[in-house]
Amino acid sequence: MKKVAVIMGSDSDLEVVEKAIDILDEFKIPKEVHVFSAHRTPDEAANFALTARENGFGVIIAAAGLAAHLAGALAANTTLPVIGIPIDAGPLDGIDSLLATVQMPTGIPVATVAIDGAANAAILAAEILSVEDEKLAVQLVKRRHNDSEKVLKKNAAIEKKFNKKKKK
Repeated sequence: MKKVAVIMGSDSDLEVVEKAIDILDEFKIPKEVHVFSAHRTPDEAANFALTARENGFGVIIAAAGLAAHLAGALAANTTLPVIGIPIDAGPLDGIDSLLATVQMPTGIPVATVAIDGAANAAILAAEILSVEDEKLAVQLVKRRHNDSEKVLKKNAAIEKKFNKKKKK
């Protein structure tokens, strides 16, 4: 199975990014986690992206706040899928990060999840890898089924509490 790279622009993003790491672990997807800044370590970030495919990666997840250029900087240097996680890190509640991550020029796409949406970034990475990995595809179907069951149990509890049958 290909690896997933989880890159964050700052270690202050780790609290959010750990949700992605946990899900990758749940699916037993091999990963590497790094801190590279698009602005403070641009050479390291570019080199990582340039060599990611030959180093066994299939997807890159990039989390950054504020100016949030990391996902785009990585995507500019690879043709691997890049998934951006905009981080709520400043006075604009992550809207600045969202716009910086999602507004990419034609030819340099970045799939972007919700602000602080690390869990969905990992699930999307798993879905991308599942195109070539049937076992992973089955795990994803099981996870969806389990998620559905959880919602239905919550629904049953709510219905029981609020939808009491009237006696005739």
